[in-house]
Amino acid sequence: MATIDHIRNGIIDKLLTISNKDFLSALYRLVESSNTDQDKIKLSEEQVLMLKLSDKDIKTDKLISQKQLDKDDLKWLKEL
Repeated sequence: MATIDHIRNGIIDKLLTISNKDFLSALYRLVESSNTDQDKIKLSEEQVLMLKLSDKDIKTDKLISQKQLDKDDLKWLKEL
């Protein structure tokens, strides 16, 4: 049986590929209506580290635009 983290990460991976606004809005309403206020989420050491690294990148202005990211992704895909 898959662990909760494995299931959660699988859902996140799939969500990142969805571009249908109506579908995402419906999912958002579903999640918002669930009783998650009582659930505390325990982050793994790796997740905490990734968040700290993200904060550091933001503070040091090591960011790229979505447009540039898309351009870089297309270049990378063409090289495969």
